[in-house]
Amino acid sequence: MLRYQFFMQLFSEEGSADAERALAVAKLVENDVAGIDINMGCPKEYSTKASMGAALLSDPDKIESILTTLVKGICKPITCKIRILPSVEDTVNLVKRIEKTGIAAIAVHGRKKEERPQHPVHCDVIKAISEAISIPVIANGGSHDFIKEYMDIETFQKATATSSVMIARAAMWNPSVFRKEGLLPLKQVMQDYIKYAVRYDNHYTNTKYCLCQMLREQLETAQGKKLHAAQSTQEICEAFEMTDYYEETTAIFEAKKTSLEIGTQDEDDQMQDPDVIKMAVKFDKREYPPQITPKMYLLEWCRKEKHPQPVYETVQRPLDRLFCSVVTVAEQKYTSTLWEKSKKLAEQAAAIVCLRTLGVPEGKLCEGENHLINKRKREDQECLNNRDCREDPAEPSCKKANVIEESSAVNVPKMP
Repeated sequence: MLRYQFFMQLFSEEGSADAERALAVAKLVENDVAGIDINMGCPKEYSTKASMGAALLSDPDKIESILTTLVKGICKPITCKIRILPSVEDTVNLVKRIEKTGIAAIAVHGRKKEERPQHPVHCDVIKAISEAISIPVIANGGSHDFIKEYMDIETFQKATATSSVMIARAAMWNPSVFRKEGLLPLKQVMQDYIKYAVRYDNHYTNTKYCLCQMLREQLETAQGKKLHAAQSTQEICEAFEMTDYYEETTAIFEAKKTSLEIGTQDEDDQMQDPDVIKMAVKFDKREYPPQITPKMYLLEWCRKEKHPQPVYETVQRPLDRLFCSVVTVAEQKYTSTLWEKSKKLAEQAAAIVCLRTLGVPEGKLCEGENHLINKRKREDQECLNNRDCREDPAEPSCKKANVIEESSAVNVPKMP
């Protein structure tokens, strides 16, 4: 849920100033989220300068256009978050207009655009909004004034007469605020958080920021100063006397990494077979004519020389998921020592190694006249010149030959 909210915040900052742009972006994520939320309450300058966030509150027509467009164009629920306007009447009129767009719910931060957390939250305005419209209203902004533990969430909800409550800062200060049994000691919460950060290799700057939010007034203590000076996850663990946990966990990770690297080395060793001819080459399709590849040239050469069709064996390294392919032609194996991002690229690279070893053209644009292209042009011209081609019983054979050649060129095995 937290990741969904964060992603939707990014979405709103990227595309909510324009209805069509918002719709285009929403369609990109529609199948991957439970709903789309438009943030119309962010007071930060980087947002308002671009006519987004709280800047939208002064343009009800644009708000209506964005929300209506999204409701009609997206199958997932659309919601929005606003701040209150200078007067209760103006705020209520705005939310009534928003309700008519068909959105599923509205979140209200109970402060004006220019107000900050130290200013009191206006519960009376949120309550007036909740009583004026029929869609669910989500109360926000109560962390500083109301919410210190779980029971306070219900107090804030009753004070605003809303369907639910949205919490940010109180949850950052102590995530156990959601625990019905009561808050856990902050030291325990921070240690548990650090364990997650170490286990999932969270970037130390993010870990440090979250811990600073939890410490708050304790940042001037010896431990707080150590945290503030920390420049790595290891130093953060040292500040909280968790060095042993860090060393034990990282040792486990290193062992797993070594195991993967050994597996990778085993695969590399397979490629070090002395009987395999190797070159460091890559396939760049920009160097070849459209629809012409080294694999096609190699297949054509094998047919001409009466050799069996090339056989490709491709492996993938688990550590980086790259591919390497070995092609066997006339009982000789060829491979590129450079690993590729896909199986197709790896096979093309292996074909290049084979062709260059044999001294056979590989079809590059710089090689001049391309006999495969010319061959296809001649075959197509012969069919065009035959006026009776469509009625000639031989036509299926002509088409069948072309299909077989093209299929073989991409290494499709022949049917028995």
